[in-house]
Amino acid sequence: MTKGKRSRFNLKLFKRFWAIAKLYWFGEEKRGAIALLALLGGLLLAYTWLRVSLNQQQGVLISSLADKDADRFWAAVRIFLGVLIVYVPLFAGYGYFREKLGVYWRRWLSYRFLGKYFGNRSFYNLSNSNTELDNPDQRISEDIRSFTQESLRFLLIIIVSIFQIVAFSGVLWGISKPLVMCLIIYALFGNFVTTGIFGRILVKLNFEQLKREANFRFGLVRIRENVESIAFYRGEEREYNQVKQQFDKAYDNFNLLILWQELYLGLFANGYEFIIYIIPEVVLAPRIFNGELEVGIVTEAGGAFFTIFRSLNIIVDRFQSLANFAAGINRLYDFHEYLEAEREQVPGVLGERKKIDTVENGRLACSRLTLQTPNYQRTLFRDISLELQPGEGLLIMGASGCGKSSLLRAIAGLWNSGTGAIYRPKLAEMLFLPQRPYMILGTLRSQLLYPNGNLNLRDEELEAVLQQVNLPDLADRFGGLDVEKDWADVLSLGEQQRVAFARILISQPNYAILDEATSALDVKNEEGLYGHLQQRSTTFISVGHRPTLKKYHTILGS
Repeated sequence: MTKGKRSRFNLKLFKRFWAIAKLYWFGEEKRGAIALLALLGGLLLAYTWLRVSLNQQQGVLISSLADKDADRFWAAVRIFLGVLIVYVPLFAGYGYFREKLGVYWRRWLSYRFLGKYFGNRSFYNLSNSNTELDNPDQRISEDIRSFTQESLRFLLIIIVSIFQIVAFSGVLWGISKPLVMCLIIYALFGNFVTTGIFGRILVKLNFEQLKREANFRFGLVRIRENVESIAFYRGEEREYNQVKQQFDKAYDNFNLLILWQELYLGLFANGYEFIIYIIPEVVLAPRIFNGELEVGIVTEAGGAFFTIFRSLNIIVDRFQSLANFAAGINRLYDFHEYLEAEREQVPGVLGERKKIDTVENGRLACSRLTLQTPNYQRTLFRDISLELQPGEGLLIMGASGCGKSSLLRAIAGLWNSGTGAIYRPKLAEMLFLPQRPYMILGTLRSQLLYPNGNLNLRDEELEAVLQQVNLPDLADRFGGLDVEKDWADVLSLGEQQRVAFARILISQPNYAILDEATSALDVKNEEGLYGHLQQRSTTFISVGHRPTLKKYHTILGS
């Protein structure tokens, strides 16, 4: 990498880092964060001063032993132990407060990303967009954790390195000026070679490794969530080959990563770091042989030299961590940029695309509605107009793939690619039941109340609703309303659909949108559920295939 390209790469990486970091350090928690950071700075300053004192006493110990001076030796031991009594708890306190600040930062940043992720249904838009952003779960959980903890760790390492360079340079300058110059030149050479040769390659490989490992993990999770379907299809071999292929991609990239990281970088770094153990002795040896310096000065100079070297050498010393950190910054920044952007235009298409007008006016209708897929590559239907009066039911039937469920997505505001207008009440007055019921993690009570977690209904009321959807023994079967289960696993599809219908009876929305919500039920159960909707004068739209659905709806569409 040329010097110009390397500078642009480092500047771009820093800008990406700062775009995320400033959210916290200039946010509402900035006072407490800065105060805690200042405390850490004070602890590091005291820690550095004590390190200098310990290093000096080590030199005195060696010199007093060489001179056989017992009084000087035991005095140095007492001072050393006294400094150590202060040093040990101070260093432990520094580690505690550092991790505490990192946890606060992670909590704040996680809440912000989660708010943006769920705000304006970005989680849904992301799954239907053409973006290459993958594994948002990993970016929120792992990349934010790495970003906050590693950022703080590297920042404090830089601060303590500056303190140590200043403090120990004075010690080393007083012993040998040539040794200081030799140290600076050697450290700059190592950092230049590391960033210049290994920098961009390892960051790219680490970025790719994070992505491929996440894909491999996601493939395994997906199999766990669909075990029965895979078993029925006897798709074991296909799934094995697919997951094996994902692993092979991670394996191949990891081979490249360890080649550059462990072999090439390791060859340079190990040789580079071990040479420093003899540099102070080589430079000071003539003055020791001439009697100008005590033997203990070599120990003191070696300690100071090694400390300054480590401080100047943080890039080489922590390059593996820095490469992982840089890859995480890029992943998190791409996610941050997506969540913050106003996605008014389809990426890669010139000109602004037309959008469907959505008007909240208390009625359910559409006027000259033409709906397209989110990428505008397919038109699902054209120029549809209809209006649904309160208490009426609309049944939409038609061949699979003709856009029936897509109309419901448009009403919900999930899809808005096309022309025309949709008139609807507020979304709070509507409840949508997708084709596959969504079973949350939690108790049966929270399952029934979803998505309204703030409703306060007695057990008798919830049991009465279960009776209405023909699940009278559901609570007793599993041990009560407050038992937690993996409901998607323990309930049949028909039971899940009846639980989903129970949510309508509990929430009592004015409008219900049903996407084949009774497809797994027998005719009798279906009749009972639609009968409850009619008794409550609920206005509803259904998508379905069964001819038996027609008698529950006043309007038929196809």
